Amino acid sequence: MKNIDKINSWNFYTKRLLFLFFLQTIFIAPVVAQNYDLTEIISIENSHINREKIKYLHLDLLMEKGGRIYIVADSEVMSELNGQSIPFILETHDFSPDNQLDISIQGGANGDFHSYVELERDLLDLENTFPDLAKVYDIGDSLENRNIYALKISDNVLSDEDEAETLFLGCHHAREWISVEVPFLLGKYLLENYHQDVFIQNLVDQSEIWIVPLVNPDGLEYSIHFYRYWRKNRRDNGDGTYGVDLNRNYGYQWGYDNNGSSPNTNSDVYRGTAPFSEPESLAIRDFSAQHHFSSLVSYHSYSQVILYPWGYTSLPTDQDVLLNVLAANMSQRMQTVNGRYYSFGQGSGSLYTTNGDTTDWSFGTYGIPSFTLELPPSSAQLGEFFNAEGDIQPIFQENLQAALYLIEWAAQNKSLPKDSIDNILRRHRSKITNTLKK
Repeated sequence: MKNIDKINSWNFYTKRLLFLFFLQTIFIAPVVAQNYDLTEIISIENSHINREKIKYLHLDLLMEKGGRIYIVADSEVMSELNGQSIPFILETHDFSPDNQLDISIQGGANGDFHSYVELERDLLDLENTFPDLAKVYDIGDSLENRNIYALKISDNVLSDEDEAETLFLGCHHAREWISVEVPFLLGKYLLENYHQDVFIQNLVDQSEIWIVPLVNPDGLEYSIHFYRYWRKNRRDNGDGTYGVDLNRNYGYQWGYDNNGSSPNTNSDVYRGTAPFSEPESLAIRDFSAQHHFSSLVSYHSYSQVILYPWGYTSLPTDQDVLLNVLAANMSQRMQTVNGRYYSFGQGSGSLYTTNGDTTDWSFGTYGIPSFTLELPPSSAQLGEFFNAEGDIQPIFQENLQAALYLIEWAAQNKSLPKDSIDNILRRHRSKITNTLKK
């Protein structure tokens, strides 16, 4: 882990000159063997028969809505559906950004959402503005040699104290721009409110909070400048296809089956050639090995749901009560902000299983409460991956409450054995569940 103590002027401006050169070249660079003009959004009936048929097709599934399953599809996928006698409807027009309500793009291709360079600048600004509370670290490099940054927040930020450490991760998947904003804004909020809010001050004083808002910088840049639906990193697979799904590349139960991830390089859930084959997931693995995290949240979008392990199997974990109650409490706090309800449950209970994902790995390896938090919206009509710029703050505000709760819980329960925690939660589970139903 490299300490970013100071970026000198030469390095600072060199990076920006290189980025300007990159911008000049990306629009003339060929996109090898990938014609995204032929990509469509389609939907199929959400029936038991169809769900069984598509289980082995490794489709890029967007969501379930109105009794239908929505899919990003090229001509090959549509041929496969025809071969399985699965009728589909072309939905691309309804998913166009031009048809989304309240969506604006101001200030560049990514509008108010961060690019890699903008995020780098804003993280370093936080460090410079709050030197006693914030420190930025470079924890590894992407395939295209972009830095993967971690922001540490603590009252003794240069010391490694015996305090609960919570890790927040963003943007494993390139097209999920909102997943960068929520963890970044969490860090900004904690720093800006430390001296104004006694609760925040106490929380920071008894914790070490780590935020990695952009795990997949190469993919994000590709999504901004080339193809908005891009999901994976930018690995050249050597066969005319690109990208590994970083959230299928972690080591726990990697490649458990071909349902939760795919061995096919052209799949959007392609798991890579081996566990941690990608420098981005490897950076998270090595960074985590240097710390003793008490809890973890990995932000994604979309569908408005809080998921916990296991994703690779329908069997519950040995901490199912704990995970369920923590998720219920987070959901309850989030709903009080904007009235938006986040469902919650075991990851494998969603449309498909996942293996080799972040939260299965962090829970399976370290035994810590781990959550995949799928941010809004919940439908194509409300924006799909095209979150409105005006929704960044409302989505952050409701997620702030969940993050603060989890940080506080980790700090308060750092020294409690698991059995004690489970017994406490078991006594209160019915009360929490009944409150959520009201």
